[in-house]
Amino acid sequence: MSRKKSKYIPQKKKKAVLKKHPVIGKRFTGKLEVTRHGKGYVVVEGLDDDIIVYPENMHVAMDGDRVKVVVSKMSKNGRLEGEVVEVITHARTEFIGRLDVSPKFAFLIPDKENIKTDIFVPLNALNGAKNGERVIVAITEWQGKTKNPAGKVTEILSGERENEIAMKEILTANGFSPNFPKEVVAEAEKLSDDFSPAEIRKRKDMRGITTFTIDPKDARDFDDALSVRPLENGDIEVGVHIADVSHFVRPGTALDAEAYDRATSVYLPDRVCPMLPEHISNFLCSLRPNEDKLAFSVIFQINRKGTIRQFWIGRTIICSDKRFTYEDAQQIIETGQGEWSEEILLLHEIAQNLRKKRFAKGAINFSSEEVRFELDENGVPVGLFIKESKEANQLIEEFMLLANKTVAAYAGGKKVNHNPIPFPYRVHDIPNEEKLGTFAAFASRFGYELNLNNPDTVARSFNAMLQQLKGRPESLVLEQLGIRTMAKAVYSTDNIGHYGLGFKDYCHFTSPIRRYPDVMVHRIVQEILDKEVKADAHMEAKCQHCSDQERKAMESEREANKYKQVEYMQKYIGETLDAVISGVSSIGFWAETIGQKCEGMVSVADLAAWDTFEYIEANYSLRGLHTGRQFQMGDKVKVLVVATHLEKRQIDFDWVPGDEPKKVSKKTAGKDKKKARK
Repeated sequence: MSRKKSKYIPQKKKKAVLKKHPVIGKRFTGKLEVTRHGKGYVVVEGLDDDIIVYPENMHVAMDGDRVKVVVSKMSKNGRLEGEVVEVITHARTEFIGRLDVSPKFAFLIPDKENIKTDIFVPLNALNGAKNGERVIVAITEWQGKTKNPAGKVTEILSGERENEIAMKEILTANGFSPNFPKEVVAEAEKLSDDFSPAEIRKRKDMRGITTFTIDPKDARDFDDALSVRPLENGDIEVGVHIADVSHFVRPGTALDAEAYDRATSVYLPDRVCPMLPEHISNFLCSLRPNEDKLAFSVIFQINRKGTIRQFWIGRTIICSDKRFTYEDAQQIIETGQGEWSEEILLLHEIAQNLRKKRFAKGAINFSSEEVRFELDENGVPVGLFIKESKEANQLIEEFMLLANKTVAAYAGGKKVNHNPIPFPYRVHDIPNEEKLGTFAAFASRFGYELNLNNPDTVARSFNAMLQQLKGRPESLVLEQLGIRTMAKAVYSTDNIGHYGLGFKDYCHFTSPIRRYPDVMVHRIVQEILDKEVKADAHMEAKCQHCSDQERKAMESEREANKYKQVEYMQKYIGETLDAVISGVSSIGFWAETIGQKCEGMVSVADLAAWDTFEYIEANYSLRGLHTGRQFQMGDKVKVLVVATHLEKRQIDFDWVPGDEPKKVSKKTAGKDKKKARK
């Protein structure tokens, strides 16, 4: 009895303690993440562990939703469990799936495995769709704890190519609709570029000054232009002219609400999902040559060394004389010849001096490769190329950075009721010390030493490393890891500065066609100029929303690029390719093929035939327990393309030994391999 009692009492006490856990019964706000098996996890900032939510306790909440959850109990293994009691915001309002139509009603069965709720579609909302067809359904009603959401068919996908549907699924899964609501398009179509004389009189007229745009050759919307003219005192007047989107997109309109919801354009390999309807982005606001256009401008008086004498900010009317591609401008820079060569060479000289000053003051010179696919008429990748950033790109970049920095400092110096104006700064925090220390230790293995004494020395030593890396085999891995070590830039009213650029003040002003924060900046600056500032108490929440949407756009772009990689690598199945290890974890290593720039995975399960491998986190490597064979980030390897999975966006590789395992003889390695197989 005594033994039984002594075993029983501690168990009873343990249960009592669990029931009194301080968070049980409390309500938390967080993001719901649903696995393919239906179990959910609510990620709550400040809580060490996620809150588990089983399907029956999710009600109408879906993957990605921001929800309120009540902690109901703690499980036997010590995990918090809860129930969703409210959906604050739905991550998406459109879904792709297959229709199940019966005589009296219909349901959409979503394609995604982690979406367990079917969507009710009234028969009068089918819009011609038939049973079994794949469609996009937009939610029209989402109420109650247990009631299925209701929706309407907005697009029939049956008959479309699978890769076309996949791109739309990526967009809708991240909350971006491939189509604009009819009322938004109608509102945009009513807008005109027939400017009244009164509107023109409000603006500085810059139409007589040499002005041009420089953009990618496939660009359709030109949202920035440069003007240039010499001044009598020997200085140069340079105007940075930005499409005046805020003139057309007014607060309180359906157009503005839609632009805010999207917050950004999304750039996939085969399309752009724009923030604004085409009538605005490609017609009204695009700074096309030989057309009068409304702009918001920052005009600098500057010398050749990049010293700013003075600046002016305000609304203008411009007329671009010429549209250059980056290739056109680069040829002029390299040859010194061509139309407007004097002006472009002058701007190039100033831009390079601005660039030197920026890096001297602590900006970090990351320049990772950007891979683009060549697509056929069906959107299938048939080749790829590396998008290079040359001096023509830097010319535009430096003047855009200068304008953004100047506008942020201007707004930051103004007050309303003796308080700073709530303003959407673009901020970038200093690196996390722990991440930085891990990276520095790894970089030292290649002979690069980082000075971690303070943020300034970190930036200088980072730049020194990046300069030395050029053309070296470890450049890919160290540049990628270096970028991951840095904090993510976000929008915030708390102006902590931009570490990566080395700026005390920074914002986004120069791309209002594709970024909503730029529209907000334009409006606030105009309020300052008009001396009618309306301090927006919700500005920080708007900044958070724009940051969230930017992350979703980046995830969409990453997923779409991965899909195209998988699509491209289908023709290489069965081939052995040279690759570089680009990532390592406990489940295997990722390798990027050198010729195709596509990433796949070699799992530890497939490596088990050679050895048992353990993950060494501090070393970014896998190490064989018997052979000592290491797979480390940056190592060159040969891989066999085994399989491609479009639905999972996954490429499977096998490691192809190109040398013998390290630290052991060939004979010993063979014995270890046989042991591992047994």
